[in-house]
Amino acid sequence: MATTVLVVEDEKEIRELLRRYMERAGYAVVTTGSGAEAIRLLGDGSVDLAVLDLGLPDVDGEEVLREAHARGGIPVVVLTARSAVEDRIHGLRLGADDYVTKPFSPTEVVLRVQAVLHRAGAASGAPGAPAAYGGGRLRIDEVRHEAAWDGSVVDLTPTEWGLLTALASVPGRVYSRYELVNRVQGYEFTGYERTIDSHVKNLRHKLGSDGSGVVETVLGVGYRLGLTRDQ
Repeated sequence: MATTVLVVEDEKEIRELLRRYMERAGYAVVTTGSGAEAIRLLGDGSVDLAVLDLGLPDVDGEEVLREAHARGGIPVVVLTARSAVEDRIHGLRLGADDYVTKPFSPTEVVLRVQAVLHRAGAASGAPGAPAAYGGGRLRIDEVRHEAAWDGSVVDLTPTEWGLLTALASVPGRVYSRYELVNRVQGYEFTGYERTIDSHVKNLRHKLGSDGSGVVETVLGVGYRLGLTRDQ
C-alpha cells in the first residue's frame, strides 16, 4: 500500500498545497490543522511520516513531535517560522528527522520527506505487489489501479477506489466519516461527511452479497475493512 503522510498545518492554504504535492509524488495523505487530532492519528497505526508545523493553535507542536517519537518513532519533518540555529537544534533534539523553515518550496518538502523515508527504511511511496485480504477473496493492485473480488475485477469510481484503499491501509481500524472524506476527497467541511455513506453503499453493492461484511459499519463511529490482510 502507498506510504501515508500526515500533514499537520493550521494554515489551510499551505496544508492543501502540501497535500497536492505529496499526492503527485505518490503518497496517501491525511491532513489536519489540529494538534489534538494529529496525536490521535499518530496513534492509530496508519501514519508512516508526519510533516508538522510547530505553531499549532490548540496543542504545542513540540508535544505532537514528542508523541510521534514515543509512538514507535514515526519520522517527522518539522515546518516552522523559527530559523535560528538554536531552534533547529532544539527541534532535532526533540526527535525531528528534518527541519524546513518558512517560507519554503513544496518541492523541497517532498524531497525532504523522500530522503527521511529512505533513511528510515520506510516504503518509498511507490506501489508494491498486490495485497490480498480474507484468504485472497479481495485483492488490491495499486500498480494496475485495480481491485478484484472472488477473482473478478470490480469496476470502481475514483472515490470508491480511494475509499477501499483507505480502509485497507489498516484492516480492522475504524475510520470516521471525517477521516475518509479527508483522505478520499480532500474536503474538510462537515457538510461533505455524509456523502461517504452513499459511496459506501455503492461500493458494497459492487462487492455483492458480502459487501456489508467487507466494509463494516461501526455505529456512531464510521467504517472499517472487515477482512484481515493475508500474510
